[in-house]
This record gives sequence, C-alpha cells and structure tokens, in this order.
Amino acid sequence: MSERDRIPKWREDFPYESDNDEYITRRDATRFLLLVSGGLALGTGLVWVRARTPGQPPEPRVALGKAKQLAPGEWRVFGYPDADTPAILIRREGGELVAFQQKCTHLACPVAYQRSAGGQGECLSCHCHNGRFNVATGEGVSGPPRELRPLGRVALEIAGDELFAVGILHPGRA
Repeated sequence: MSERDRIPKWREDFPYESDNDEYITRRDATRFLLLVSGGLALGTGLVWVRARTPGQPPEPRVALGKAKQLAPGEWRVFGYPDADTPAILIRREGGELVAFQQKCTHLACPVAYQRSAGGQGECLSCHCHNGRFNVATGEGVSGPPRELRPLGRVALEIAGDELFAVGILHPGRA
C-alpha cells in the first residue's frame, strides 16, 4: 500500500494542517452536548419530582414542663426538634417566654441568656467571639453574628399550665 492510499480523501481535498485536528470532531462535540443536556434534564426532573412529593413530617411536640416553672430572668436548655439539637428557653424580665435554637449562626458556639446589666438590655450572647443577639427576635446585634442570619426561633404553645415546643419558625416570622 502506498503513502497516497493511506491518506484519506478529504485530506487531499483540504490539505490544511492544524495542531488540534485530532482532539475533537463534530460528532464528539454533539455527543458531549447531548450527554450534558440529558444530565441537566434528568437533574431538573428529579428536582421537580422531589418538590412535588409530600414534605417532611410535622415537627414534634415536645413537653417542656410547667409554664410558670421559670422565674423572670431565668433560662434553661432543652433539646428540640430532637434531644441532640440544643435550644434555649427563656422567661424574659418582662415575663414573656421565648425559645431559640442555641447554636450561634457564626460558628455554632452555644449562646446564653444575659440579663440586663450596666445600662445594656437583656440579650443572647455568644462568648466565643463576643457576639450578641436580640432576645426578642434572635437577630444579631453585635460581633460576627450581626451580618448573618438570625437564630432559629422555636414556637411555643401553652396548653393549660403545660408548655410545649411545637416547631421552628423561619427567620422574619414572629
């Protein structure tokens, strides 16, 4: 077989050389585009199906004891929505009961309740980086948390004289 027989006919008609001739063909490019498009379509379909399926089970109803158990200015830690997720229950100095998830939104250090002292109002504080949260809303007011999302607020319900944690409210809701 001669040298001329080994050269494809199209090379004779288009004798231009390029360093990238052997890297990709139109057929390979089309296969790649079809594969990527198919993957994106499949991913979109899975997201759509998951969005259409019923949501997560309702959050548990956890008994926290007697509603009048805490005196104004006192607090305690409990687990919500499970025993491994810390939350903090506070009876504010004005008598209002509030509860928040106890992990700081900066680096997940625990937050603690601080009563009014020295002209500063009551707050939730994170001692790791001197962060402070508003005890009424959970919004960060100083330190690294002020630029992050607020603490998750735990919804409370009083039935008779019993206190229950019944859900986690999304930031921005009371």
